[in-house]
Amino acid sequence: MEKIAIVTGAGGGLGSVIARELAADGYRLVLADRDAAAAEAAATTVEGSPVVVPADLTDAGEAQRLVDEVARRFGRLDVVVNSAGIERVHPLETTPEPDWDATMDVNVKAPMLLCRAAVPLWCEQGSGSVVNISSRAWLGGSANTSYASSKAALVGLTVSMAVELGPLGVRANAVAPSFVRTPFNQQRTDIADLDRMIERYTAFTPLRRLIEPIDVANAVVFLASDRARNITGEVLHVCAGAQLPPIP
Repeated sequence: MEKIAIVTGAGGGLGSVIARELAADGYRLVLADRDAAAAEAAATTVEGSPVVVPADLTDAGEAQRLVDEVARRFGRLDVVVNSAGIERVHPLETTPEPDWDATMDVNVKAPMLLCRAAVPLWCEQGSGSVVNISSRAWLGGSANTSYASSKAALVGLTVSMAVELGPLGVRANAVAPSFVRTPFNQQRTDIADLDRMIERYTAFTPLRRLIEPIDVANAVVFLASDRARNITGEVLHVCAGAQLPPIP
């Protein structure tokens, strides 16, 4: 039986690698992204004739349309990976309200809307798996109020879904990476000295290395699969040990 997976933010440097690795693991992919051109480009790297559905999932109607399209084409939905995310770098004192709202909409509201729309399908099939891409920032200490708060909220959403959807046979987990070496992150202009920040960051991780997209994708593929069939409500940190307290 063909298994179907939606990856949101599939046109991005992280989402595209997650989609590629899920396809390699045997899933048929539905690539969702607000940027249709980016999603189409990502589709060229994914095995098995992926379906591209441009969608702004912060809109409930768009989330429902995506699930309806999956139901029409395939009649089932096995995996949802909420990979789409944005980051607005501000400490609390200077956080603009529009940036806060946009961050919460993309990072928290959109995953909720998509999974809410999928519940009837999961009720019918009696199974499903959700993997939310959170961040090590959910633990705090990043001086990046809206992003850290949104990723903590996403962990809360993950746990709530695990409890509520478990009786339907649906699992929900989160992957929490630290700074990932994506093309977007390597070209950021909102961080004054990116190279120095990366050097300083890797220096305090126990494994002394940066995270690559494939590291996150491997974790997602595991949690999505039946190999993790009794794992739910968990946060898997993929951050070279950056979630650990420093040695005193």
